[in-house]
Amino acid sequence: MDLIEATCAAIAEPEPSAIQMAAAHQQRLTKPPGSLGRLEDLSIWLAGVRGTATPRVVQPVVVVVAADHGVSVAGVSAYPREVTGQMLRNFLSGGAAINVLGRVAGARVVIVDAGVLEPPAAHAALISLRGGAGTFDIRFGPAMDRATARRLVEGGITLASTLIAGGADAIALGDMGIGNTTASAVLVAAVSGLPPAAVTGSGTGVSAEGLRQKVEVVSQALAVNRPDPADGLHLLSAAGGFEHAVLAGVTLGAAAARVPVVLDGFITTAAALVARALCPAVVPYLLASHRSMELAHGTALEVLGLEPLLDLRLRLGEGSGAALALPLLSAAARLLTDMATFDEAGVSDAGELTHNES
Repeated sequence: MDLIEATCAAIAEPEPSAIQMAAAHQQRLTKPPGSLGRLEDLSIWLAGVRGTATPRVVQPVVVVVAADHGVSVAGVSAYPREVTGQMLRNFLSGGAAINVLGRVAGARVVIVDAGVLEPPAAHAALISLRGGAGTFDIRFGPAMDRATARRLVEGGITLASTLIAGGADAIALGDMGIGNTTASAVLVAAVSGLPPAAVTGSGTGVSAEGLRQKVEVVSQALAVNRPDPADGLHLLSAAGGFEHAVLAGVTLGAAAARVPVVLDGFITTAAALVARALCPAVVPYLLASHRSMELAHGTALEVLGLEPLLDLRLRLGEGSGAALALPLLSAAARLLTDMATFDEAGVSDAGELTHNES
């Protein structure tokens, strides 16, 4: 059994007994039932994922994976492909939005080079899982070979295992890659069956003419490569990015260890579609942090059956929305474990009031 198969085999259902105990405990806390809304649901979900009625989120990690895309030469982005490497250096120097938001969330930010055009200089904070100097141009053939797709997924699984062994108890996903909304649109079109125009957005802000060109590129990539939605490695090799592959692997590795995976925007959700194709059992471990402004992000979330926590009109990527959701996840856990029950606080609950008045 290879690493991907073994990891998928290790992904169990969320623990029913932990879910039941957390749900029952929520009813005993000093508040009207349901008054904390989705925070209550979130705490119960987290209990099932972690397999305990007393879950905590104290060492969250944001994994930001950067890679370049051959299709970026087709005019599908408002920015040149050199920006990927430049932003990777910005991440490493601590100056990007995700660095700020990671600090706010108390999360460690891990930077991965999955295949930017120019290999960056060695850096103590940089993890190298390179698939090459960017993917092949998907207008004319597959993005990568199947062996590379497998190797990168396995690299993501191993990375997740390493982070979790070091104490990570929640993993948020982020991305960087000029051209990656085009590759993601191809993946979502392949999985959803929707036409290219319905899944292709403006990404970094291309013009109307640029958007028309981008839709044509997505159409061409679908026709040339015919991604198989039932085969995760074929999805990746046909049209995915190196970052999609690594992120899918991180997702599988975290789920196998009962660690929640917090998705960011369009790119990481497309990677989650790949992870689902590799192993459908991964879906209950996914949390949608927000709904982005990218056209088909909502479609991708619907395919996964996920309801986002936030809608802040974000369209940055990097893990920005996922980082913003981490404090909500931590708060939900703390409310479940730290609030007093009616008995502990000496407060009458609604059931006692009804009984006394009857």
